[in-house]
Amino acid sequence: MALFISQNDERSELQKRLAAELQRKANEKALLADRPDGVDDSQYIKGLRSTGKHEWVWATVIVLIVAIIIWLTVVTSTR
Repeated sequence: MALFISQNDERSELQKRLAAELQRKANEKALLADRPDGVDDSQYIKGLRSTGKHEWVWATVIVLIVAIIIWLTVVTSTR
């Protein structure tokens, strides 16, 4: 035997307004999901330049700094 519960479909005015507001917000979020970065336009990127021709210098400097830190850690831990 199954237990059936009757549901009252009458909603108060507050419940109707909350449901409408939540539906509107869900629709707005669905529209924003179409854009991968969530930005309306790309004007914020106007005037920026791409990576310069010296990015390899910065990469080498960072690798050297990390290598020196590792080397100093090994040298000081063996003493």
